[in-house]
Amino acid sequence: MREKIRGDKSNHFDLNSVIYIGMSQITDISQGVRISVKPEYKKDFSRPNLDYYIFSYTIKLVNENTFPVKLLSRKWVIFDSLADTRIVRGDGVIGQQPLLDPGDSHEYTSSCDIISELGTMHGYYTFKNMETGELMRVEIPKFKMEVDFKMN
Repeated sequence: MREKIRGDKSNHFDLNSVIYIGMSQITDISQGVRISVKPEYKKDFSRPNLDYYIFSYTIKLVNENTFPVKLLSRKWVIFDSLADTRIVRGDGVIGQQPLLDPGDSHEYTSSCDIISELGTMHGYYTFKNMETGELMRVEIPKFKMEVDFKMN
């Protein structure tokens, strides 16, 4: 039996998802979870002469629902302008499956490597409503990974 995940945007536009774009931070509200993403080019860890670019991204999750939610898994779509698109799936984030009561937040930093000067990442988290057991697909907004010397 396949479980329906609330918030699946494959066949409709989700009016509960709002994207705000500020300086270098992007914030998306999806299924009552606010997701803020701040990417950063890591010049000291990158090797442009070897086509190796490292980006970190800090994500802050805030539960704006009236019920507790637990982050179960993630799916990332990583676009590299000079390589095949990669899909990354896994349990939780950086080895954790945080439980967020209403108003609680969780922040983590991770990284991604690409072989070009420009790429993007987006995806979704699967959260569980801890009161009803319902699974929720919470969209992660698309953000750019762009080296400093390519930005206008």
